[in-house]
Amino acid sequence: MKINTVPEGLQKAYLDGKDTVPIVNLREIYIEAYSLPETSEYIYLHTTAELKQIFGENFPDDTESDFYEMEIGTAGLMRSYMARKCDIHFPLERKLSRFLTAAMRVYRVPEEEQAKVLAFIQSLDIKAIATEVMYKLFAMLEMKYDFKLSKNGEMEETR
Repeated sequence: MKINTVPEGLQKAYLDGKDTVPIVNLREIYIEAYSLPETSEYIYLHTTAELKQIFGENFPDDTESDFYEMEIGTAGLMRSYMARKCDIHFPLERKLSRFLTAAMRVYRVPEEEQAKVLAFIQSLDIKAIATEVMYKLFAMLEMKYDFKLSKNGEMEETR
């Protein structure tokens, strides 16, 4: 089924991934978002101020423009890691750890703080969190687009 009012990348991510773990759906959405010029620019612009607030202490002389430029680089990291599907040789947990380590190093997070962050992330059930995020995302999209996600995970067209 194709629903014309829902962005094509989101349809593909949801409809093509029915027999897979939900994180695959989230992965497809990230790839789509970081690949399209309009959405990637939106991400860069809206993330820059947050990054400056979080990591500004590590870069006291840097401007918002500097953080914008760093966001372009770390967004590239995100897209690259998301584009590579998880498998037995590169499981989700290791991929997440590699991405976070690389991104935290860009923002000069001290090694001991990095270790704390990675330990915390490893304590989480990432796949359950991803499933919850997907359901929340599609619930928000139901309000904006002409479709409804039913309880059994099927997408229904509404008129």
